[in-house]
Amino acid sequence: MAINLLHDKGTPLHRQDFTWRDLVQKPISKLNVDAFTRVRIILMNGIESESLRFSHACARMNKELQGYLARVRRKEQHQQTLVNWLLPADQSPLETTIGYEQVAIEVTAALAQAEPDPYIAQVLRYGLLEDFDHLYRYAALLDRLQGIDANTITQGYTDIVPGRPTLDEHRDPLDDLREPYDKRKAAALTKLHAYTILSGEHQTHDYYMHYGPWFADPAARQLYAEIASIEEQHVTQYESIIDPTESWMEKWLLHEANEVYNYYSCLEQEDHPHVKAIWERFLDYELGHLQFAIDVCQQVERRDPAEFLPETLPAPIAYKSHREYVRQVLRDEVDLRADGTRFVNKQQEPERSRKYRRQMNADGSPSEAVAAGWRWSPGGELVADRGLKQAA
Repeated sequence: MAINLLHDKGTPLHRQDFTWRDLVQKPISKLNVDAFTRVRIILMNGIESESLRFSHACARMNKELQGYLARVRRKEQHQQTLVNWLLPADQSPLETTIGYEQVAIEVTAALAQAEPDPYIAQVLRYGLLEDFDHLYRYAALLDRLQGIDANTITQGYTDIVPGRPTLDEHRDPLDDLREPYDKRKAAALTKLHAYTILSGEHQTHDYYMHYGPWFADPAARQLYAEIASIEEQHVTQYESIIDPTESWMEKWLLHEANEVYNYYSCLEQEDHPHVKAIWERFLDYELGHLQFAIDVCQQVERRDPAEFLPETLPAPIAYKSHREYVRQVLRDEVDLRADGTRFVNKQQEPERSRKYRRQMNADGSPSEAVAAGWRWSPGGELVADRGLKQAA
């Protein structure tokens, strides 16, 4: 499917209608759907959430754009509702958390491999190894708290083994900042990657902050608190790679283009008929949003949107298992640490981050406690214990 961002009209804004029944459609089955359908649903919820977050921030700073933004934002609100409500009610918050971490691993790995800027690719790989460890810690919690094997969610696409240890991920805020891409020189794909990864990580932070207090188990509450803190670090990292000199209008156009790109990526690889139809519908809607924003740009700023947008879309995000790539990154880069915007060997990590980490871990590390003595095995600890007893 060839899409021209500057000329394809999509569905006009005034024809994008919803009803309450339309907003709440039949959810997927957590057991009878491919894991990457869940991955796409979770990511697209994050993409829509970021669109709303940006639109509200922009409206607070730009009186002239408020009416335009409000019209598009209402459509985005309804799109996010429909997408997020596709998750099933019998999928527990902790099982959904496993899905969130699979999104972080497989999507980040896909972006890192396709990223043309070597430094931005390194930033992505750095965050990848931390999310990889988060999956392992949450898998241990799921096994021990609910007796559920995390592989029922990940379906064998993603390894469940330690990454860069979560207790080592805590850093001074200055060591979470990165160098931004240059908007004048950066490839369009680099910009789309930056907006995509920021969207996914920000929604992950918000999800953990929301659901962490729902748990009665003290170990679970502490683990969510610890990893939510790392997710805030990731949001800081990924927002800092976006050129801060982009104008509000430029950022709005890039947000809309990124939504088109992500729905296009989903549509190209979805095999669930009902969900695929939603991706197709919302791709058309987002093309309509983009054309609306292009018209606003021309009317309000008197600028040519071709200054900011590519004419055609890059190749879609690769929704597939990246197991071998992740294993190689783990072998090569697990000992990397951050010194300001640079990546260094762990022996060169600045004292400010060491000091911060010692203080945060002074009473112990929840991520270490949850996974103490645990290793993933098919079926989880309950099955393993039963096998030991039968052997005895």
